[in-house]
Amino acid sequence: MSLSTAVKYPSGFRARRGLNWIILGLMYASYYTCRYNFRFATPGMVKEFGFDEVEITGMLSAWSIAYGTGQLVNGLLTDRIGGKTAMLIGAAGTVATNLFFGFASFAGTFSTFALIWLVNGWFQSFGAPGMVKINAAWFNRAERGTFAGIFGFMIQLGQFTINNLAPVILAGFTIFGWTIAKGDWHWLFRIPPIFVAVIAILLALIPKESPEEAGYPGVVHDEVTEGDAGTRATLKESFVTIFTHPLVWFYAVAYGCTGAVRNSSDQLSVLYFVNQLHLDMDNKPKAVFWTFNLMPLAAVFGSFTAGWVSDKFFKGRRSPVAMALYYFESLVILSAAIIIYLGVVGPTAGGIVLGCIFLVLVSLTANSTHAIVGAAAPMDIGGRKMAGFATGVIDSFQYYGAAIALPVTGWLIKHYGWGTWYPTMAGFGLIGGCAMLLVTLKQKRLAVPKT
Repeated sequence: MSLSTAVKYPSGFRARRGLNWIILGLMYASYYTCRYNFRFATPGMVKEFGFDEVEITGMLSAWSIAYGTGQLVNGLLTDRIGGKTAMLIGAAGTVATNLFFGFASFAGTFSTFALIWLVNGWFQSFGAPGMVKINAAWFNRAERGTFAGIFGFMIQLGQFTINNLAPVILAGFTIFGWTIAKGDWHWLFRIPPIFVAVIAILLALIPKESPEEAGYPGVVHDEVTEGDAGTRATLKESFVTIFTHPLVWFYAVAYGCTGAVRNSSDQLSVLYFVNQLHLDMDNKPKAVFWTFNLMPLAAVFGSFTAGWVSDKFFKGRRSPVAMALYYFESLVILSAAIIIYLGVVGPTAGGIVLGCIFLVLVSLTANSTHAIVGAAAPMDIGGRKMAGFATGVIDSFQYYGAAIALPVTGWLIKHYGWGTWYPTMAGFGLIGGCAMLLVTLKQKRLAVPKT
């Protein structure tokens, strides 16, 4: 099917798809407000309970392991129960666990917080498979790279929201006679769940699982399940098809590298500002404000550009674009590592600016690969019936990669300082580029007609 044929939709279809996608995107973005709230709470948790870098990264690792395993299990389940149901289950669990975390100071132990955050990771793992599965039924292959850019935008919208909401919460305020004390990190886990709950109600009422359910039969071509307009697959069908796919494991390994870099740079950034750059978060430093707003903007730009290029110039092939991005990411990180080693980055005006610039550049490259490898590729592999499990398999490795990288990084930082942070990330970028090179070579061999 040519691109020109793919975009000739009946009247009203694009508007209905847009409404569907806006609510799905807002639902997924709201998940992120209940995920990246953790990084803003880390200084307060360290101060209140005496946690160190190893324990903080241990909590993040527990979340990552649960999220990764949940992607596998819940991704498979999503192909059976449908994306909408999966996202609603995830939303309910996210609300409950965040509220519990916000009121868990009565225990104040590492094991308590790690367990709650682990459960939060499990419930949040319903989100990506559910959303990608629904959108696989609404977007043709030649549009999915661009969709991946929109997917990246919604993720960054969630980050942008918590990046600006968290400082307001931590600054303290009074509303309806109720006073929230300055620096009370517990409210970071009590207020964001309200947004999740409100959007979950909209999700239950408005989006449809497929164009057919919305009254638009036959408008989206699915090359994976030719002639089948259904969106559900048996557990066996989905498991066997995706596990034996010739490309899925290469993408999974690469995505593990994305997770190692992306989660490390995102989740440890606040501690980096406090411990390495010696910034006082209570005073709302402008460097932090601009960095945390430029990071999502750079990520959105990278996501859209990578997806658009893979659609327009590579006819839906994601691996060449992703390979270039992984190698560029490694170059950026290695450059940062060298400059940090030379002592240029530190608690000076120029050192702070450089430290912030490197975080923005890492966000640009990591989130570009995140969009096309984690959103577009699974839809290409699984189609409308099995995109949930394809997403689960590939996305699980993102968080297994994070679960491995974060404790190692935390240990290295604790014992050898922040100069070890970037060198640890650089190796993962190189591995990701090699994995995408193997995908490119494999795709070329598969494209050769058999004689």
